[in-house]
Amino acid sequence: MKQSLQLKLGQQLTMTPQLQQAIRLLQLSSMELELEIQQVLDSNMMLEVDEEDTDVPDFMGEAASGVTVGGDEGGDFGGDEGDSGAEEYAAPSTTDDIPQDLPVDTEWDEIFDNTLSATGPGSSGEDGSGEFENIRGVSGSLRDHLLWQLNLLPLSPLDTLIATAIIDALGETGYLEVSVEDILEVIKAGGADADEDEVEAMLKQVQALDPPGVAARTLSECLLLQLRELAPDTRWLEEAQRVCEHHLDAMGNREFNQVMRRMKLTQDELREVMTLIQSLNPRPGSRFSEQPPEYLIPDVYVRKLRGRWKVELNPDSVPHIRVNPYYASMIRRADNSATNNSLKTHLQEAKWFIKSLQSRSETLLRVAAAIVERQKAFLDLGDEAMKPLVLHDIAEVLELHESTISRVTSRKYMHTPRGVYELKYFFSSHVSTNMGGEASSTAIRAVIKKLIAAEAPDKPLSDSRLAEILGDQGINVARRTVAKYREAMHIPPSNERKRLG
Repeated sequence: MKQSLQLKLGQQLTMTPQLQQAIRLLQLSSMELELEIQQVLDSNMMLEVDEEDTDVPDFMGEAASGVTVGGDEGGDFGGDEGDSGAEEYAAPSTTDDIPQDLPVDTEWDEIFDNTLSATGPGSSGEDGSGEFENIRGVSGSLRDHLLWQLNLLPLSPLDTLIATAIIDALGETGYLEVSVEDILEVIKAGGADADEDEVEAMLKQVQALDPPGVAARTLSECLLLQLRELAPDTRWLEEAQRVCEHHLDAMGNREFNQVMRRMKLTQDELREVMTLIQSLNPRPGSRFSEQPPEYLIPDVYVRKLRGRWKVELNPDSVPHIRVNPYYASMIRRADNSATNNSLKTHLQEAKWFIKSLQSRSETLLRVAAAIVERQKAFLDLGDEAMKPLVLHDIAEVLELHESTISRVTSRKYMHTPRGVYELKYFFSSHVSTNMGGEASSTAIRAVIKKLIAAEAPDKPLSDSRLAEILGDQGINVARRTVAKYREAMHIPPSNERKRLG
């Protein structure tokens, strides 16, 4: 085989380390970014938290930097604040000089800021007014709660063993998930001598503990246990017990006429009985298995100022960091020692990281402003005014790739006067209308929810009827599409929504 030299021309995309870092930071959530920044602070001596940067404008202050979206006449992303309502975002200013003699393999501008301070609504001052503390009482598990009560009772060792076995067989909702025979087998396998009557007796003892309804084997038994805890003079108590004992399945199937006929009750009387039953807890152990609430940290704030929507970054979502000027001043240009080279490497990595954070904040602000510009009607009127929007629409406006928009909108949240939404919430598919326009799937879901909320309790709207009503409003959707939207909102079908009129 003869060797030869050949010349070929081609294109190859190479991602520099700093570009890879910027892309990775872009897709991190606020919590993940905070952990990432802490890891970098621990590993890079050149970076430190800028605790002296307290000049962040207050949330209600009109001077807070951000992007203002125009009013009825529309807005753009250029110009100065005034009548046009244009971009106001300014990159953080440089407060310390860093040596610029180090080569940086990047296309970013070499004029960079050594602090990252995304100004926006609110700041966490020294008084801690910007922090929200999650104060939650400490509560044990259902098992611990029952065992604590059990230890207060004068029980024999055998009774305690049986009761403990019953408690161990309870599920998270408080129901007994095994039979009495199974519990008896477990007790005998442990060497104890007991019979079925003793297990039944201790089961009643456990059922008398708090919370009411615990250790029930069926829903009917659970509700009956709770009804027996009520005062004897409670109105409709006897009727509620009869319903739970004999007619619970019929009530679940919405066979109200059958129940009224069998119990000889009027519609108003049955409604009173149902109100009493609905005040009970069908899952008595659920409050002991609840997970602590997880609070979202919004990345962007949106508020209306002088008739225009203003978009601002949350300054608390990204810590303010900077290059340590003392360590930076220790670098010597002509020194090739290992210590000096290590300082240079850490400084270069610090510059890359700060620029990546700045790039993330600026891109997030631009994307959020573009979304608000497109969805101003939603902010003013609600879900029914949501416009169709896809990633390509924002990417085309900002001249970015769709993958970049996808990364920016994933697990990033926007605080609006209507609530906190993930940025991806504002993107939805569309359905054609009779007028030649388009309706957002989010708006259609809002209309379906509104129609169901206003339906007659005894004659709920079927999916076919909902599709007909939407068609009369100019929205062409099939029955299966309505069913899909309804199920996505966790709304049961019409036969399960039937209530007493």
